[in-house]
Amino acid sequence: MDKSINKLQLELHVDDFEPIKDYYSKLGFGIVWERKPEESKGYLVMDFEGNTLCFWGGNEHIYNQPHFAQFPDNTPRGYGVEVVVMIDSIGDFYDSVKDFANVVEPLIEQPWGLWDFRAVDPAGYYLRFTTEHNILNQSNAVE
Repeated sequence: MDKSINKLQLELHVDDFEPIKDYYSKLGFGIVWERKPEESKGYLVMDFEGNTLCFWGGNEHIYNQPHFAQFPDNTPRGYGVEVVVMIDSIGDFYDSVKDFANVVEPLIEQPWGLWDFRAVDPAGYYLRFTTEHNILNQSNAVE
């Protein structure tokens, strides 16, 4: 396997690709490829500055997925999940998206030294936009 391939894939389940494409395109994400929803076969891949997000479903079939079928359809999809998106120029990025991005925590410097802000997307996913860093480096731990 090509060592440059990220082996961990984040797949977000959504019932409609259109608001997702609109929202993430405004954030700067581009569509890498898309398979239009057809029963349970819809898929959307978007990327921004090396941050790749995958979306599955795109229609009502997500509510039939074995695990998610046990929850009410109006349960926010992102409850308990934080999607981290690393941004090169976090201050400029924040200024360009803060008026539409449903910001729930403004841009601040965190105790561990990274700048970030948080927003919620149209499907209820909780997003943290943060300064680029290597999470494997222990210097990112708060002491």
